[in-house]
Amino acid sequence: MVPFYRHSLGADADIAAVSEVLKGTFLTSAGLGRNVEAQICGFFGTKRAKLTNSWTNGAVATLLAMDIGPGDEVIVPAMTFIATSNVVEIVGATPVFVDAEPGTYLMDRAKVAEAITPKTKAVMPVHLYGQMVDIEALRDIVGADVAIIEDCAHCFEGTLNGHRPGAFSDAAIFSFYATKNITCGEGGAVISNDEDLMERLQQTVLHGMSAGADRRFEGQIYRHWDMARLGTKANLPDILASLLPRQIDEVDIQLAERKRLVARYRAAFQGHNLIEMVDEVPGGVSAEHLFVVGVPGAMRDLVLKKLNQAGVGATVNYRAVHGLEYYREKYGFTRETFPVAAEWGDRTFSLPLFPGLLDDEQDYVIETTLQVVAEAADETGQTQDNRE
Repeated sequence: MVPFYRHSLGADADIAAVSEVLKGTFLTSAGLGRNVEAQICGFFGTKRAKLTNSWTNGAVATLLAMDIGPGDEVIVPAMTFIATSNVVEIVGATPVFVDAEPGTYLMDRAKVAEAITPKTKAVMPVHLYGQMVDIEALRDIVGADVAIIEDCAHCFEGTLNGHRPGAFSDAAIFSFYATKNITCGEGGAVISNDEDLMERLQQTVLHGMSAGADRRFEGQIYRHWDMARLGTKANLPDILASLLPRQIDEVDIQLAERKRLVARYRAAFQGHNLIEMVDEVPGGVSAEHLFVVGVPGAMRDLVLKKLNQAGVGATVNYRAVHGLEYYREKYGFTRETFPVAAEWGDRTFSLPLFPGLLDDEQDYVIETTLQVVAEAADETGQTQDNRE
């Protein structure tokens, strides 16, 4: 079987890094994590970074630090993972969905302009599959009074017009979940150039407390802490943070291998009349987090089933959020509310992509995909002119 994902942790350096934390006093957030935050700041060129225990909790803490809550609206894409809109719901604000842009399936910036109201406090563009939304252009659309919070769960390494995430936004949030390009099993980070925001975030990631565990016992003398604002529990323990430095150092090497694998996929599927590949963003360097294709909706689930039965770890990223039961029932959405996202969500699936994927494994994935697409087309009567 060729799995959807295979992690690369377990090197001697990883084991040594974890062991070093185990020999110390603090397993939770302390000095090592602050060193990793400095490393992240150096990579992105931002003033501040804060490690979190997930993208989701980091986003909740960020919204809390921005005082976003009931009565506020946050614009989000309909084509994304559910966490993007869920965090808005969690803090009591209202997610305002916008449709996807055909071809790239990124948030449609023209739709963002139409969605802004006096209640809009923020917009959360998602750098889907590793490709960046144009944040500089988005800033021109939303103006200075609407916060831009980048969802970078798929995009640690990506750039657009030479700029990394965090260059034009109020905050950018990353994921270090198990399947991400950089991982510590569970984790995330928030970066920003807004010092005041990051001071508030320092509290909202830890119940609203004014000091973490190591600071409360600095110099082996207990120091009282206070709570000035409501927070959650979003801090990343050092035992997990210890797995990040090596991967950040090797990010260019890993990205080069991802790009090599993506180039092999693109060459194999180029010109196929039933397989659509996502358009590449001009001026962009994708983080190549996912390799996603689309087939006619009538045959997608059959293709997925056949791939899985043949030992290919294919999956779906993603069904349109507005079509899922919670959002459909709460807001009365229909498929036609955001048709581009809905149609792509019915057609898309992802193939294995990770450094360490062997050429013969990828060859098997390619050959099997071509075979099962042909079989599914015959079984469902699909042709080039019948893609829906």
